[in-house]
Amino acid sequence: MAVKMRLRRMGQKKAPFYRIVVADSRSPRDGKFIEEIGTYDPTREPSVIKFDEEAAKKWLATGAQPTETVGKLLKIAGIQ
Repeated sequence: MAVKMRLRRMGQKKAPFYRIVVADSRSPRDGKFIEEIGTYDPTREPSVIKFDEEAAKKWLATGAQPTETVGKLLKIAGIQ
């Protein structure tokens, strides 16, 4: 099973809010996930990024692959 760290879109139309989740790569974007490890709110100024650092490091150590966007967010948060 290939596991990915990716964004799950929440919020209203034209007001996105994202949850950072660990999910099977075959599941749909807003579908079933394994664990929620953070949030990202791009609508605020400056953007708000929150991570559960322990969970993120645990999943990276076990081989979860972050998507391009989540990889950038991890770098900004100083985790990766």
